[in-house]
Amino acid sequence: MDSGHQDLINQRFGGIGMTSARTRDRLIARLREEGIRDEKVLAAMRAVPRHIFVDEALASRAYEDTALPIGAGQTISQPYIVARMTEALVEGKRLRKVLEVGSGCGYQTAVLAALVERVYSVERLASLVAPARERLYALGIRNVRMRHADGFAGWPAHAPFDGILVAAAPGYVPPALIEQLELGGRLVIPVGGHGAQRLLRLTRTEEGVDEEMLAHVSFVPLITGTG
Repeated sequence: MDSGHQDLINQRFGGIGMTSARTRDRLIARLREEGIRDEKVLAAMRAVPRHIFVDEALASRAYEDTALPIGAGQTISQPYIVARMTEALVEGKRLRKVLEVGSGCGYQTAVLAALVERVYSVERLASLVAPARERLYALGIRNVRMRHADGFAGWPAHAPFDGILVAAAPGYVPPALIEQLELGGRLVIPVGGHGAQRLLRLTRTEEGVDEEMLAHVSFVPLITGTG
């Protein structure tokens, strides 16, 4: 990130001294201890300034390994979960085109943007879209397209995708998302009701879909429609 972008971030989002190498390194050390191994994912997690994606009142907690509220009943995911889902999506591949369902504050979007050629991101809550775009712009991230839309529908105009990551939990896997995967593409998604969600990695094959269970997780629900 050049000095001009950092100055813009400081002006717009109130740089609070949370960007020191030591602070970032502590987070990366925790992620390594928790099992994250992909060096490119770890580098992306270290590079993205998480504190600008949360409310200023919570910025001092930005590099804790915990989920935090971002308003509208939504959360910024725990860094470990962001890293784990990203690692599961990109493992062994260089992804060209990825769909993110649930832009939220834009943090997961920024991590993905450091690792893939193009990110298409949909968010159902209009109040979250403009602030997320502003943060990504301030960071100089230009390989993301974002829209206000129903995540259950995906983004068919830009399908097929070689990866899809869903940052909220539906009760079932939306068929449209499977249909928008290219052959060999992966869908990383939490599925289930509150307290009983499974993080899945689904791979589209010629025979159908291969399913892997990665972890038990807790996400806000993925809701149909827009708001």
